[in-house]
Amino acid sequence: MGHSEKMSSGRPGPGTTADARGAPRTRPSLPDATGGILLTAMVAAQVVSGLDSRPARLTGLIVLLLTVCALAFAAGTYGPFRASAALCAAAAAGYAAEWVGVRTGLPFGDYDYTDVLWPRPGGVPVIVALAWGGMGLAAHATALAATTVSRGGRATRIVLGACALTAWDLFLDPQMTRLGLWTWHVPGPYRGVPLSNFVGWLLVSLLVMVLIDGITAGGTTTSAGLVGLYTVMALMETVGFAVVFTPPDLLVAVLGGVCMGCFAVAAWSGIRRRSRAWQT
Repeated sequence: MGHSEKMSSGRPGPGTTADARGAPRTRPSLPDATGGILLTAMVAAQVVSGLDSRPARLTGLIVLLLTVCALAFAAGTYGPFRASAALCAAAAAGYAAEWVGVRTGLPFGDYDYTDVLWPRPGGVPVIVALAWGGMGLAAHATALAATTVSRGGRATRIVLGACALTAWDLFLDPQMTRLGLWTWHVPGPYRGVPLSNFVGWLLVSLLVMVLIDGITAGGTTTSAGLVGLYTVMALMETVGFAVVFTPPDLLVAVLGGVCMGCFAVAAWSGIRRRSRAWQT
């Protein structure tokens, strides 16, 4: 929030879901309850995937659960129309960037998708676009909650959200590369991933954050469910790279875990601060 957005007893905190009058609900709404069930299902699918000899075959299911989980939590905060519009806009931006990327090498670098993920219209798997949308919503909510502490404005929220989404790719690209879901023409220094990929991710993430923030109208209320989704992804990926994947990769576990973890901690600190302000 900007300096002009002062906290008052008339606004719910980012850990609460507001009703039509702006008052916080004391009970989880149906979308929030649905999001919780879907989040649990996604965690279960990730656990099964980690124990599976062919984990790539569950990738589509995990991303689908992630996406509908994010949509459910967002609907509980922004309403179903804005939540759906924000998800679709973020997914479309991600798809467009990937479509250009596989043809030109911009903005990520030269890469191609393998035949593992389907459907793949235009050479870009649908679940890749869905991942941009689902985690885009989670990263935006994380930035919105975190800026309660820093009192940053819209620009701060957008940049922070873009960085939070890019931090996820510190896990995503090494994992998907080792699963053979895409290949880099010229391998880079970070587990085969070129550094240009992260520059491209940050640029596209900025666009995704602008779209989500504009459609959801920024807001003084965010979703603890979406922040929870971001946090769970950080924890699951950290544990996966540290002890579950074969072979383990402590570099990715530590680097990704610290980067995503910092955003998650800042977000939960913001939620606690806003909750205390509402109570007083």
